[in-house]
Amino acid sequence: MDIIERDIYALICSSDGIKAKDIAKKLKKDRGVINHYLYASPYMHELCCRDTEYNWHGYIRQARPHKGLEDFCGYYSTVKEFLALEEEEWMEMLQSGCRRIGRNLNDTRGLFHSFRDAAETMRALFVDLEGVDYWDWEIVFELRIKKSRAVRIYADVLLITEKYVFSLEFKMNGRIEEKEVQQAAKYSAYQEILFGPEYDVIPVLVLTKADDLYCYVPLQGMTAELPVCSGNMLFNVLDEYLGFLEE
Repeated sequence: MDIIERDIYALICSSDGIKAKDIAKKLKKDRGVINHYLYASPYMHELCCRDTEYNWHGYIRQARPHKGLEDFCGYYSTVKEFLALEEEEWMEMLQSGCRRIGRNLNDTRGLFHSFRDAAETMRALFVDLEGVDYWDWEIVFELRIKKSRAVRIYADVLLITEKYVFSLEFKMNGRIEEKEVQQAAKYSAYQEILFGPEYDVIPVLVLTKADDLYCYVPLQGMTAELPVCSGNMLFNVLDEYLGFLEE
């Protein structure tokens, strides 16, 4: 996705409806260029729509709360709502949501156990965050956007704060494996487009069978590094960006 395409998408998804001529005016681009992107870009074609008055709208708003995001998730709520649920109640809601979005629920390889493992890790995280005002943060389990070959965005868990989206790839593993590091980073660039320029996306690999693990691993062929942690050290990843321990 080039800069013009990304800027058009951000304008659409941060507005309550915007016409092509107003997009062109705001971006100082020729109307023909804007129309080309509006009708040729997979993101505009798959994740936006035009109403009868020729206003363009995004299916997922780039504002808190992220209205429309729930339509592409197994489970979506605020942290407050998530913590108020009993485990079985949450699990039923997650499975129902997964069926709605077409998520395969074949449990032969322990899928449901991995769901519970991720939820347990997140609940423990919020215990560690006692005293932090996290109640209106958004939490997502099983993000699945599969609209076309060009628009595929997945995440096990998203934790959305005021300025950051922590994209958490959960593995019931106790050691770092290169393929899992790459998998954790795979969709972060697409998530940055989805959430827009006001957010930084932080991909994290969480190894729930590890203990007291927190490190940064270089991404293959890049200068960037990806945080890898055990479940009981996830607090430290958030602190790296949100600065709880400095307060």
